Amino acid sequence: MSAKIVPLTPALSPAGGEGDAASPCINVCRMDARSGFCEGCFRTIDEIACWSGATREEKLAVLAKLEARKRAAG
Repeated sequence: MSAKIVPLTPALSPAGGEGDAASPCINVCRMDARSGFCEGCFRTIDEIACWSGATREEKLAVLAKLEARKRAAG
């Protein structure tokens, strides 16, 4: 008998369980000294460090900032 593989979606992530906000990390983990943002996910080092302990609402607030940061970076 083989195990059924279920893909993860943003609504279901291993870190926070069902309904948690998925991490924006894309495994390009380099901090830009000029902007202070990660070159991959555009979070600050503090946002990255606090992610696993943040509430869903705190994570959504961070996620809301990322698109503007990406656009500003060009």
